[in-house]
Amino acid sequence: MKSGDFEKSRFRIAFEELLTTQLALFRIKDNGKNNGINFSIDENIDEFIDLLPFKLTNAQTKVWKEIESDMSSPIAMHRLVQGDVGSGKTILATMAMYKCVKNNYQATLMAPTAILARQHFEGIQRLLKPFNINVELLISDITKKNKENIKERLKSGDIDILIGTHALLEENVEFKNIGLVITDEQHRFGVRQREILSNKGQMPDTLVMTATPIPRTLAIILYGDLDISIVDELPPGRQKIDTYVVTKNMQNRVNDFIRKELNEGRQAYIVCPLVEESELVDGLKSVTEQLEYYKNALNGYNVEMLHGKMKTKEKDEIMERFRNKEIDVLVSTTVIEVGVDVPNATIMLIENAERFGLAQLHQLRGRVGRGKHKSYCILKNDANSKIAQERMKIMKESNNGFVISEKDLELRGPGDFFGTKQHGIPEFKIANLFVDIPILKKAQAVAYSILENDPKLILKENSGLKKKTDEFLKSTLLL
Repeated sequence: MKSGDFEKSRFRIAFEELLTTQLALFRIKDNGKNNGINFSIDENIDEFIDLLPFKLTNAQTKVWKEIESDMSSPIAMHRLVQGDVGSGKTILATMAMYKCVKNNYQATLMAPTAILARQHFEGIQRLLKPFNINVELLISDITKKNKENIKERLKSGDIDILIGTHALLEENVEFKNIGLVITDEQHRFGVRQREILSNKGQMPDTLVMTATPIPRTLAIILYGDLDISIVDELPPGRQKIDTYVVTKNMQNRVNDFIRKELNEGRQAYIVCPLVEESELVDGLKSVTEQLEYYKNALNGYNVEMLHGKMKTKEKDEIMERFRNKEIDVLVSTTVIEVGVDVPNATIMLIENAERFGLAQLHQLRGRVGRGKHKSYCILKNDANSKIAQERMKIMKESNNGFVISEKDLELRGPGDFFGTKQHGIPEFKIANLFVDIPILKKAQAVAYSILENDPKLILKENSGLKKKTDEFLKSTLLL
């Protein structure tokens, strides 16, 4: 086969894969363009903003205007809010919920972990307390009696805002009149799960948040059914985190540095890729093994561990004790990656950093630098490969999540962008989202053109495309 023929064939297959994806996502988006809720009551949002202990950034103000415009429209909102760690997305979600409740509807926020759900609950309840808005928490480990009570009050309309985990998706969780559905860290959920929550009401508005900075090219594929807003500015006073790359022969210096911070009353995270020694591969550090090592190395300080195999109640208790400064050093897996907020923690040490994606390293780094104290991220890298060195260099030189995510996509490819296969990320056989942006743009233009003339793909000439997009939605997006 001539090289020109190969290129034509590759273009044809990649174009077909990307066209199918775009048609499927645009069809989902179009389904929400009929009947939405027009939140028209003037809720006096300035009253809420004036009570905030800080001033909104220009980026937050801009994104809020986009959300407010969507909510005031008769077309259902389907919006993704992207923002780096600490950019203030939760405030925007709270403002949207405030507007919803003041228009006599209920709102819900779904988070991927009980730790994050509880954190959202505490923060949002505190912000809305002056306005007599009733906020409740629904997670799997609350008592059966409490669950039943919450479900009854939710159905009767006594609860204005319900925050929770996957527990919100249960069939017997019924709202009286839900008007707004918010999902946090959307890549942890499938499109189908978002749909289940939305179907608990009559075309409620949908707001999706993620602190994982996703390159716009990948966002087009992942969230083609959503309008995209970006909070691209950090609040003033947010600490810059110094990042260092070390090797195992620098361990004693690392221990001395951690001890110095602990002596000053600070706390530290130590993150490992695995849980047990039996899972050890190629010298990766396990949590149980590292716990023993650091208990000895940091003798005199309280060192404990946290991992995903623990029961939810146990995880929550450990995080609560860490937050209350009863634990000095937390040896953990990536379970602390999303949303955990402990302002007194100033050190993030990541073992086997070469085994993590750049986006994930950036997320983990964002767990520190959340208070008034200078913070540090230490990446322990024992790989000598050129790509590993390049990745560590990127982390050391940049604190910008969007720059890092672009590099991550370039180096690793979209299939492994999040470290594990997530719901809603198509498995392309030929198309490559980093090199095929021109093909993606052409596929988008053609998809728009086709759906403009035939929104439901019912014309005879589009029957093949309809079959392909139906198969795609069934096998990929609606898992």
